[in-house]
Amino acid sequence: MQLMDEVAFITAIRFCRKRVVTVSSDRIDFTQPIPAGTIVELIGRVTSVGNKSLKVQVEIYIEEMYSDTRLKAVNGTFTFVAIDEHKQPISVL
Repeated sequence: MQLMDEVAFITAIRFCRKRVVTVSSDRIDFTQPIPAGTIVELIGRVTSVGNKSLKVQVEIYIEEMYSDTRLKAVNGTFTFVAIDEHKQPISVL
């Protein structure tokens, strides 16, 4: 979950280029185990934008080291709020 929050944070920053803070992790679904020795790929996408907040969906895909198999293992949504230097909410855009 820590890696997911980091990817979501980077995605949010790249989208709005403002300071943001995580306000919630809405739903995280674990559909596949992630065994040691597998390759993981995390993908973050902005899914909705409000006045002062935005939602980022993060997916984790796993691959076996010597196989072409790629499976979605985890999916989650994170909400961020843009803040100013006084930690007050500001417009995302």
